[in-house]
Amino acid sequence: TTNEATKYGIIADRTLHFAQELQKFKNIQLQGLMTMGPLSEKPEDARTSFRCLRELREDLFNNGINAPHLSMGMSGDYEVAIEEGATIIRLGTALFGKRIYTT
Repeated sequence: TTNEATKYGIIADRTLHFAQELQKFKNIQLQGLMTMGPLSEKPEDARTSFRCLRELREDLFNNGINAPHLSMGMSGDYEVAIEEGATIIRLGTALFGKRIYTT
């Protein structure tokens, strides 16, 4: 939903088709959708991506596909993600601090 070259996954407008194809496999059960907001210092910049994901889940539901979880939001933008319906957030930096990279 962010459309950044560094992020990969299902293109938003192909989500319904992909989820419909998953329905053909009896041992695969879709649990939800996940996105990462754009890399930004401003949490509000992620709202469009998070809202898009919520709308994708609503589209799935309206087409008979249950995807109960929305995994979106990280330490810097989790509040916006919750406002947009996140059921799973990722708070690594908030809990453990910034990563220290060594060479």
